[in-house]
Amino acid sequence: MEPTALAPAPLDRAAGHALLDELAGPQTTAATLQGLDALAPGFADWIVTALFGGTYQRPGLSLRDRQVANLAALTALGGVEPQLADHVRNSLRIGLTREEVTEVLVHLAPYAGVPKALAGLRVAAGVFAAADEQVAADRVAAEQAAAGEATATPATATPATDGEAAA
Repeated sequence: MEPTALAPAPLDRAAGHALLDELAGPQTTAATLQGLDALAPGFADWIVTALFGGTYQRPGLSLRDRQVANLAALTALGGVEPQLADHVRNSLRIGLTREEVTEVLVHLAPYAGVPKALAGLRVAAGVFAAADEQVAADRVAAEQAAAGEATATPATATPATDGEAAA
């Protein structure tokens, strides 16, 4: 059997930025890259171009599959909780369910060790809790806005002009 040749990874900066925006959202991407560039000039561009515009662009795995691999690798590696939290958020953003994220982490226990699986689960639980808090805060804000609109009296009402009927 002839081995399959690996396709070369493209180095596409624009595709890297587009993918990061899809994964994390444009505001998060911009803030993260600016912060990283201030700390280590040029490193953010390398990450965007080589990783998200290169490795992620290779054929053979869907974005979903790549996120599952990231969750597994970061959990097994350990000590990279901020990056794991980012990838849990990204996984949820692209459609993985909480149950799927949890199952990936539980599945790692016999391979990476129970302590690392538990650490990954703690990170995921924190991300889930933060997401729940945001949903609750958004709901309260929407309810307050709706209540404010329902009770507000128009302050800028103008009298009817010729040809208009007064309400």
